[in-house]
Amino acid sequence: MTTSTISERPIAGRTALRIGPLQLDTPVVLAPMAGITNTAFRRLCREFGAGLYVSEMITSRALVERTPETMRLITHHESETPRSIQLYGVDPATVREAVTMLVAEDRADHIDLNFGCPVPKVTRKGGGAALPWKLDLFRAIVENAVEAAGDVPLTIKMRKGIDPDHLTYLEAGRIAEGAGVSSIALHARTASEFYSGQADWDAIATLKGTISSVPVLGNGDIWSGEDAIAMMEQTGCDGVVVGRGCLGRPWLFGDLAAAFAGSEERHRPSLADVAATFRRHAELLAEFFGSEERGCRDIRKHVAWYFKGYPVGGDLRTRFALVESLAQLDDLIASLPLDAPYPGADAEGPRGRAGTPKRPVLPENWLSSRTLDVREATNLTEAELDTSGG
Repeated sequence: MTTSTISERPIAGRTALRIGPLQLDTPVVLAPMAGITNTAFRRLCREFGAGLYVSEMITSRALVERTPETMRLITHHESETPRSIQLYGVDPATVREAVTMLVAEDRADHIDLNFGCPVPKVTRKGGGAALPWKLDLFRAIVENAVEAAGDVPLTIKMRKGIDPDHLTYLEAGRIAEGAGVSSIALHARTASEFYSGQADWDAIATLKGTISSVPVLGNGDIWSGEDAIAMMEQTGCDGVVVGRGCLGRPWLFGDLAAAFAGSEERHRPSLADVAATFRRHAELLAEFFGSEERGCRDIRKHVAWYFKGYPVGGDLRTRFALVESLAQLDDLIASLPLDAPYPGADAEGPRGRAGTPKRPVLPENWLSSRTLDVREATNLTEAELDTSGG
């Protein structure tokens, strides 16, 4: 894969991040993304750069019940160090049991709790980004999880709040800090924004100014190494969390490592480079699923992200999106104009679905009180579903 230089040298500094006992030479965390950040994708990203690579979000209830799919999702490849798992849960006892299990069975070196999911099927039950509104519930979950984690660093990832009129991140940050979490990550959007608009980096700076004893990480609109440097300079945050920016671009983690090291080198892949990485991703997916056919089915959703900006026509993209075997994939790759160079800005920038702002779906009368009542506590058990991250 070819590299080139950027015109301005980024300001290097704070190139290490400590999360509890974990020392990260590059202050970068891969954000959990449902159906994306499985072992195959994490391994691919690690081949390009350093950082902390977090699993797909795992439902605490399913983990405690040891469902086969969940047990497969929490299994790390032997090359993955440190091993990081993100949990989602709405019941303090269930979350505690899930954390206890991970620690007792030595399945994770880092555990993160998700309080950022904006998906209606979760928020309508009071889970995800809606949960920190109930301060007593949030406190109970975090305190139970930290206690159960023991020496394993326990962190949280959250959003600004439900909507602009119902922000929760400062109160939640103070509670989490007091409970003893090892770091706090903020996706600088509300649940009502989904992934639309521009992330509010000022909120990250405000949280950083509020939290004094643990690292604060920023998440939102990191599309390049320059964006990561800019976020840390503008907000004072201690590290960055990268989600949609790496879709179809696992080499972004190499760019991030270079930027934080003060290097001007960046990956500028030709179509041949992109195709080789795409093929590698499919191979790793086949290994992960234990099925070439299933791995090829899964790689289909990555087609548009990998080939963004490159001269790959609609017919070829459609055929890639129907691929059923690695041999078929190889034939399609061979038909590409592999000598096509890096296309510049057309291959960069935002990717993934941003969605549009919409009113969050919440339980009836959820906003009427900051504490949980008996009826709400009963209904919350239904919120532990297999969902996206945040």
